[in-house]
Amino acid sequence: MPSQQQNLFDTEPAEWEIDVREQRLVATIILGEGPRGDFDYLVPSEFCDPDRAECLLQPGRRVRVPFGRSNRRVVGYCVQLETKSVDPGRFKQVAEVVDASSLLSAPMLRLTRWMAEYYLSSWGQVLEAVVPAGVRKQAGTREVGLLQVPEDVLHEIARVKLPAKQRQALDFLASHGKPLTSAQLAEAVGCTTAPIRQLLKKGLVETKRVRVASRVVEEQPMPREAPLALNADQQRAFEAIDRALESGEAHGIVVHGVTGSGKTEVYLQAIDRVVGFGRQAIVLVPEISLTPQTERRFRSRFDSVAVLHSHLTEVERHEQWQRIVRGEVQVVVGARSAVFAPTPHLGLIVIDEEHESTFKQDSAPRYHARDVAWQRAVAEKIPLVLGSATPSLESWHRSDPNLNFDSEHSDWQRVAMPRRVMNRPLPDVALVDLRDPGQSRGSRGGISRVLHQAMAVALADRGQVILLLNRRGFSTHIQCPACGFVIACPNCEMPLTFHRQQQRALCHYCDYFQAPPADCPDCKSHAIRYGGLGTQKLEDEVRARFPKHVTARMDTDSMRARGSHEQVLDRFGSGEIDILLGTQMIAKGLDFPNVTLVGVVNADTALHLPDFRAGERTFQLVAQVAGRTGRGEKGGRVLVQTFSPEHAALQAAVRHDFPRFASQELAMRKQLLYPPFGAMIRLVVRGPSEEVTRSVAEDLADRLKQAGGDETALRVMGAAPASIAKLRNNYRFQIHLHSAKIGFLRNVVDLASTGFKPPRDIVWTVDVDPTDMM
Repeated sequence: MPSQQQNLFDTEPAEWEIDVREQRLVATIILGEGPRGDFDYLVPSEFCDPDRAECLLQPGRRVRVPFGRSNRRVVGYCVQLETKSVDPGRFKQVAEVVDASSLLSAPMLRLTRWMAEYYLSSWGQVLEAVVPAGVRKQAGTREVGLLQVPEDVLHEIARVKLPAKQRQALDFLASHGKPLTSAQLAEAVGCTTAPIRQLLKKGLVETKRVRVASRVVEEQPMPREAPLALNADQQRAFEAIDRALESGEAHGIVVHGVTGSGKTEVYLQAIDRVVGFGRQAIVLVPEISLTPQTERRFRSRFDSVAVLHSHLTEVERHEQWQRIVRGEVQVVVGARSAVFAPTPHLGLIVIDEEHESTFKQDSAPRYHARDVAWQRAVAEKIPLVLGSATPSLESWHRSDPNLNFDSEHSDWQRVAMPRRVMNRPLPDVALVDLRDPGQSRGSRGGISRVLHQAMAVALADRGQVILLLNRRGFSTHIQCPACGFVIACPNCEMPLTFHRQQQRALCHYCDYFQAPPADCPDCKSHAIRYGGLGTQKLEDEVRARFPKHVTARMDTDSMRARGSHEQVLDRFGSGEIDILLGTQMIAKGLDFPNVTLVGVVNADTALHLPDFRAGERTFQLVAQVAGRTGRGEKGGRVLVQTFSPEHAALQAAVRHDFPRFASQELAMRKQLLYPPFGAMIRLVVRGPSEEVTRSVAEDLADRLKQAGGDETALRVMGAAPASIAKLRNNYRFQIHLHSAKIGFLRNVVDLASTGFKPPRDIVWTVDVDPTDMM
């Protein structure tokens, strides 16, 4: 053997250095769970047989691969196939292809990769979130054997000598053109399965194992409704969308239409144009707006609609997914995750009530459907329409006509719809100052004197009333007046809410519950006080004040049964219910012309939270619930009870003046470099030990500061206790990062997290563009 020194100068490689590299097909695999990164595997030759129309393995399909030293089988996603020069001995092979067809198209793979990079998540985590569990499990399907005639037999079929029944079965299967089950073939030919078994034994027929749906889904037809005539505002909005459709480029259009201005009709007619081109549309609405009313409106205008929401079973979700993939669906209507609907020919995306915080996912990957929709619109070169009476300030700023010279905003425009249909006036909004002793609710509950009188007048005129209180339960806290002790959750240290129907004190954060105490656990006093107002207590108060009128409550506690939401709304729409009260689920998407009064029982619920969006959300909630009244000939009014009547958000809501509110709020945010004028990332560190968690959070904050380098470009706030300092037995500390550009912040987090290994029981999360500050 030549020495190492000699080998450096040899012109001929030594025998043991012979290049063993070959041109082989390599699959890049992303694991759904487990280590981050991509892993290369060889594709066995039998997966890409030259006789096949296409390779059995394609990007977007799942595979099983051997992983780690133990070669345990794990499931991953094939994201790329490439022929490379490799040493086959250094690579493992793909063991099995799980899916018969790709779950993700090439554009969707690119979208998921962007999401992983932007939101600092693993690609596998994003892929698992995009493909529903019911699809991954193939829910609602069963495996069957389908018979077909092999190609070589087809060429020689006339020469084969067979008994009559076997001949009849073979000829029928060959001429049918589609594979059949053994039972189907036997029935078609009129024989038993014995002749078919003989054909299989002779190799004249082969079996192909495939999965088929266990049931056939048929969409129930609905009476069709003709499009409505558009008024001038609606026509202008429709034409803006139509021009964007004709352009064949990505355009963002913010439709700022007051409640009752007819935005939905504009969407419907724009979607009709898209369907006329042979393409599909995706319409995203908040989960609480996905009412039977919304569903019926779309089904009455289009032949094939898929509705995706959280109440679907895994089987139902898989069935809808397959219908969408096959191109059988014209319109997909759904909540946040419907943005990933696998439409083969997407032509338009609409997000209604786009300001809603529920469009942001609260678990990893923490994506915002609005931003994902824009990325998809850019890739597909289609319009994205964002509609709202109270647009998010990010969308409002992005569509500012004064910024269209900026390349970041040049693809965006804003369309105003300032009038209601038929020129109906917006309802009068009045603030009820609860600091005024004359309006004091006293021990009688949550309804002030002026609200009580207004309800009596509305009901006497045979109108209907909606009351909003965004707090579930009966009493929001249980306290001892003798010593001040508050009954709190042992896991979260938050006050327990008393639910009278279940007779339990419940934590709304971790679902811990206990029986309400008969006396104070601390001082043993019997004078337990149930304080605060929830929807259950408000319901009791309304029934006591107006016993002759039918009252119904809508919140997550009362709407647990399937179909209960629809039943209550149907009864309210028919006039059977006079007073509807509930949480924010009654503030969105309801259109009942006979509602003449809306009461906001406590507008301060979210107004003073430690969140820079608190004012914006309060304005949005008041404006949205106010829009539920005044839609009929009787008109309507809104009464807003508050201890802060001078607050700018409430003053703007009274005047229905969103532009003025937005101008004031944006000026404040610009000063502080809050979004949309600056970028933000929130990190939360949680663990069972307060001291250890604090120490880890402080260490992470120091690493972030070091990674930022130039302190003027980066502002690090924290580590500090989160607003909810303890949750589910874990202490929580937060760090806020601020800078001008989100790319810089993502790089800072990437650098700081390299080599950062906290103790096993410490978990830390990253939220890019956060909307939840609690």
